[in-house]
Amino acid sequence: METEREMRAFSIVKRLKSFRYAIRGIYVFIKTQPNAWVHLVGALIAIFLGIYLKINEGEWLSLIIVTGLVLITEAFNTAIEFDIDLTSPEYHPYARDTKDVAAGAVLISVILASIAGLIIFLPKILALF
Repeated sequence: METEREMRAFSIVKRLKSFRYAIRGIYVFIKTQPNAWVHLVGALIAIFLGIYLKINEGEWLSLIIVTGLVLITEAFNTAIEFDIDLTSPEYHPYARDTKDVAAGAVLISVILASIAGLIIFLPKILALF
């Protein structure tokens, strides 16, 4: 049995294992969640538009932040859903509320990303016509 000090000691092997777990989590997220693919396609469209419309560095930074926000909230929503399905397999109103609030967080992030996308891209698209 490891002592507390040994468990807290820095270990390259432990750090590498934690990366492996995180990468597995991303794989599970992308493999099991159709909405993850929707968000990734949206991100690719935004990247294509950014390149085509030659957005500036500040606009790229905003785009990266809001895209990351959407993917992060979707990943947390997925984790919450997995946990609720495990801990509350029977219907319970609190379980439903928990899932709905998590889904609402994703919706809020998508709305914010959409607004940012409109602010960045709409003037440039309109200028083409």
